[in-house]
Amino acid sequence: MALTAYNNVSIPSFMYGTAWKKEATTQLVQSAVASGFTAIDTANQLIHYDEARVGEALLALGKKGIVRNTLFLQTKFTPVNGQDHRTPYDATADLTTQVKQSFDSSLAHLHTDYLDSYVLHGPYSRQGLGEADWEVWAAVEGLYQSGKTKMIGISNVTAGQLRQLCERAIHKPMVVQNRCYAALGWDQEVREICRAHGMIYQGFSLLTANGAVLSDPEIQAIAKQLGAGIAQVIFRFAMQIGMLPLTGTTNPDHMKEDLQAERFALSADEIRRIETIAL
Repeated sequence: MALTAYNNVSIPSFMYGTAWKKEATTQLVQSAVASGFTAIDTANQLIHYDEARVGEALLALGKKGIVRNTLFLQTKFTPVNGQDHRTPYDATADLTTQVKQSFDSSLAHLHTDYLDSYVLHGPYSRQGLGEADWEVWAAVEGLYQSGKTKMIGISNVTAGQLRQLCERAIHKPMVVQNRCYAALGWDQEVREICRAHGMIYQGFSLLTANGAVLSDPEIQAIAKQLGAGIAQVIFRFAMQIGMLPLTGTTNPDHMKEDLQAERFALSADEIRRIETIAL
C-alpha cells in the first residue's frame, strides 16, 4: 500500500523512524528493511538522530542488492534552535545558505544524489510564521523545483501555521509530520487541513504519546477480538483514518508485527471509538 500526495508522488503507507537510535542506528535500519519497511525517516540533527549511520545502513543494504530506488528516504533541515554546537551547516550564514549546506550534507551522509522527501523540522515561530520561516521555506521550495527532492514538507506545525503556509507558499507541503495525541483527536485539525489540500499526514509518537489510551479496556477488547496486539490496532486505526504512521521500535519482532497491521480492518464503530477515546 501507498499514499499519494497532491503532486502525484507516493509514499509507502508505513515509515520507520530513526530518532534516538544513536550507535544502534545502522543495525536497526538494516533490521527494519529486512522486516519489510521501505520508507526511512531521519534528520540532519545530531542531538536526536544519526543521519550518517542511516547512510552506513544504506551502503550495507546496497551490498545485499537492495538498491536506492526501492527505498523512500526522508530527512529534515533542523534550524539552529533545534541543534547543539554540532550544526551540519555554518550557523552564522544566511538561512538560505544553511538549508543548502544542510541538504548537501544530508546527500553525502545518505550516499545519494536525491531525496524522496525533505522536511522543515519545525517553524522558527511558536505562533504564526515569521520572516525566517518564509526564507527557509523558499529555500526548501527551491530544492523541490530543482528536482533534488521529490517532495517537501513541514514537521511540528500548528493548524494555524499550516493554513498560513498553504495560503502563501508557491509549493504547499506534500507531507506534514506531527506528534500525534489522542487527547487532541489524533491531531484532527491538522489532519483535516492535510486532507483538504492533498497533503500526507505522518503521525509520530502514536504509542509513546498515548500511554493511557493503550491501557484503555476498550482498546484492549478490540485487540483481543481481532487477535491483534495493541500497537497493531493503533497503527491500523491510523492508516484507516488516512494517516501515515511512524514506528521507531528497536525490536525486530515488533517491526514485523507492526507491518502486519495492514492485514486486518477495524469497523467504522471501532474507528469512531478510538478517534474519540481521549476526548
